[in-house]
Amino acid sequence: MTDATKQRLAPWIATAALFLVWELACRVFGVPEFILPTPSASFAALFEFFDAVMFNASFTLWVTLVGFAIAVVFGLALGVLVGASALTYAALYPILIGFNAIPKVAIVPILVIWFGIGAVPAILTAFLISFFPIVVNVATGIATLEPELKDVLRSLGARPMDILLKVGLPRSMPYFFASLKVAVTLAFVGSIISETIAGNRGIGYLMMQASSSFRVPLVFAGLIVVAVMGVGMYAVFAYIERRMTGWAFRGQA
Repeated sequence: MTDATKQRLAPWIATAALFLVWELACRVFGVPEFILPTPSASFAALFEFFDAVMFNASFTLWVTLVGFAIAVVFGLALGVLVGASALTYAALYPILIGFNAIPKVAIVPILVIWFGIGAVPAILTAFLISFFPIVVNVATGIATLEPELKDVLRSLGARPMDILLKVGLPRSMPYFFASLKVAVTLAFVGSIISETIAGNRGIGYLMMQASSSFRVPLVFAGLIVVAVMGVGMYAVFAYIERRMTGWAFRGQA
């Protein structure tokens, strides 16, 4: 078996081992289902309520991707703005850090007051929670451009805008695409938070309804579905990262 095959199989084997240990621990120690259901019970609940789970999962995926797309557009634009100017960097960075430190769960009730219950608060929460990593990574990629390289480019007649667009922005792309993998998983967290607090659809709403009636296996089924969607989107952006920024890692084994 080649190393590449082992690397492809390793995540599946590790996941299967996790579920096996989980199943055995629950059965050996007699853990009640309303405290911690077994994986088999969770998957049974998933298939029993498959239509409801898929309906709510599709809504969660939609609002997450919309919020994430908005975060990508605004995060990239603000990251370029912050990274291109030392003055802007110094002025806005503390504000961004302070805003990111605010628990997003505290913002959801305000969004509900402004926009009502539904998709809009979930989209905005997904946007707010995934916005910061994109801004920081893009700004860092541009701001850390070597001063010596800037001096050489200026001596060759390059204008500040030329340096930003032709050198700084391409240099920040590995940071940008790496941030997307983190941001898309955080976007799921944001949408689920909103759905559990003030939603009328989505996996978060489904889990809250299930927990209120002590259908804990269905709650864990929802968690498994969210995890699968998160891993899937992470894999998509990891693939995009390899395709778009492979030049940045060409020297690695």
